[in-house]
Amino acid sequence: MNPYWNQPDCGTPAPRREFLTRCGMGMGWVGLAGLLGESGLVATARAAQGGNPLTPKMPHFLGRAKRVIHFFLNGGPSQVDTFDPKPALATHAGKPLPFENLRTERKTGAAFPTPFKFAQHGCSGLPISDIFPKLSAHADELAVIRSMYAEVPNHEPSLMLMNCGDSVQSRPSVGSWVTYGLGSDNQNLPGFVVLCPGGFPIRDADNWTAGFLPGAYQGTMVDTQHTDLERLVENIRSRHTTASGQRRQLELLRQLNADHRRARATDDRLEARIQSFELAYRMQMEASDAFDIGKEPAHIRALYGEGVHARQTLIARRLIERGVRFVQLWHGAGQPWDNHDNIEGNHRKLANNLDQPVAALLTDLKQRGLLDSTLIIFGGEFGRTPTVELTNDGKSKLGRDHNHYGFSVWLAGGGVKGGMAYGATDEFGFKAVENPVSVHDLHATLLHLLGFDHERFTYRYAGRDFRLTDVHGRVVKEIIA
Repeated sequence: MNPYWNQPDCGTPAPRREFLTRCGMGMGWVGLAGLLGESGLVATARAAQGGNPLTPKMPHFLGRAKRVIHFFLNGGPSQVDTFDPKPALATHAGKPLPFENLRTERKTGAAFPTPFKFAQHGCSGLPISDIFPKLSAHADELAVIRSMYAEVPNHEPSLMLMNCGDSVQSRPSVGSWVTYGLGSDNQNLPGFVVLCPGGFPIRDADNWTAGFLPGAYQGTMVDTQHTDLERLVENIRSRHTTASGQRRQLELLRQLNADHRRARATDDRLEARIQSFELAYRMQMEASDAFDIGKEPAHIRALYGEGVHARQTLIARRLIERGVRFVQLWHGAGQPWDNHDNIEGNHRKLANNLDQPVAALLTDLKQRGLLDSTLIIFGGEFGRTPTVELTNDGKSKLGRDHNHYGFSVWLAGGGVKGGMAYGATDEFGFKAVENPVSVHDLHATLLHLLGFDHERFTYRYAGRDFRLTDVHGRVVKEIIA
């Protein structure tokens, strides 16, 4: 709404469109405000008129989870080498398996037993591969979904499906939906932060896009390969003026933008740009503190270990502790888990990068009383075949091809029932056969844990109501505590 309406000194008459809007819809807005208040969306309505879109909002019901940390294992880790043991592969080693009707992206050959050893861990006896020795100590806190499935065995569409709920159309990402629904508990930091060392993955920022949601809900990507704050968060400080000078510049910019906006209908893009200027200014002090792990005690830094993934995992804890709603941690900008060859060496090395930091995060959150309200998700866009991949001339490099028919993802904290495996793949680990869980089901369950009915959690765009789960999805209630 025009803040200068009916002010005698404004000097500029109201545009015709605004005049008609006010005359024709004034009383309707009074009634609508009550409905918005009942549905918890009044903050969103205010945001559309220039308020802060990251203002905290109430979900449909009280959810156990208040925030999300998502470890994305880019490229597709192998389920039969991590969380889904298949002894039958050793029995049938070197023999063909009866899955000719299951299409893989590349040519595969005989059964390829895991080169790793599985053991039962915790009071629950949950089997975990020996490539995760430290994570195994937290077996009783993990809910492993062994029956995940996707739609196609290709990275690009599967990345989009896992991150945005649609493998073809451009849709808002999970983190954007969550931030749209809950807002943020810290107005000086983005509500959705993406930690991605080494640059952008396939499909770039589409993986954390706000899509048709207001731009304020877009993920803010930070390249965590850098340790210097001014490289980690670009333009965090101005080299040309003081903080008070920046504030005056921003006030002038806001005034110019307000004049620009008054002459036009509401433009979400303009509003998002205005909000981004404000957020960038507010971030200058807050981000300096949040990303500086040097402020952590030495024993905490030692708990997480060394390396970029230890550093960004500790940053993730500092961010959610400061009210950031959704943090996604990428394991590499390429597809490091896409091991078409030497899966033994590559998977062990990759798991070693994450084992100590993830275990440390679970310990740290539990000690701080944050694990019960923080949902942790750990997995990739699909799994890998239980058969060995072959080159065009029939030779093997002892790797595995993409497999979207069955793979594993685990969740912890945030109202999840720990120490359990849900669903199952067949005896060889190729296809989900018991309690299959689609990516839409996973998203529905995530939203439920945060307090949302995924069928009612919608956004009106282009004449229809959209939702993260589209027309699909069921809540996997069996893994909820």
